[in-house]
Amino acid sequence: MNGKRSSLPFWVVLLLAFAAFVALSAALHFEPGNRCGADFLAFARTMAGLLPPTFLLVGLFYAWVKRETVEKHMGSESGVQGYFWAIVLAGTIVGGLFVALPLCLVLQKKGASMKVILTFLNASMICRIPMTVFEASFLGVGFTIVRFAVSIPLLILIAWGMSSWLGEGFRISEP
Repeated sequence: MNGKRSSLPFWVVLLLAFAAFVALSAALHFEPGNRCGADFLAFARTMAGLLPPTFLLVGLFYAWVKRETVEKHMGSESGVQGYFWAIVLAGTIVGGLFVALPLCLVLQKKGASMKVILTFLNASMICRIPMTVFEASFLGVGFTIVRFAVSIPLLILIAWGMSSWLGEGFRISEP
């Protein structure tokens, strides 16, 4: 032995502990543990179906959309138009943060301003078309209009404040 201990990464230990818990739950017929295992598998199947197309679309956006186009429409000189395009782009997001976060990194690489990126990130949680249709069908169109009238100015204000606090030189770090 060379005296060094090889240790497993924390996420591997956590995954092994979870697998042992689920296996023990199945052996002992422990229903909450069985439900945890079934829910985990359902979530894993959902992610396996969602993430590959997400990364494909983000990659296509990175490859096909020119930096000049993003700078013109979402850059620091875009003004109100940048916020508009951020909200429109965020409205098309299906998949929440799994799609929005990688797209934020691409937008930054393409020259979008931090205010617009943060507006996009905030709007991707509030203005998604599928969520809005679902909400309007259950709570009514009036409620949805009022929510947008209140939420959109607030998310722009929050994005502006956060970008001012972070500073113009702030960069999203790559994983």
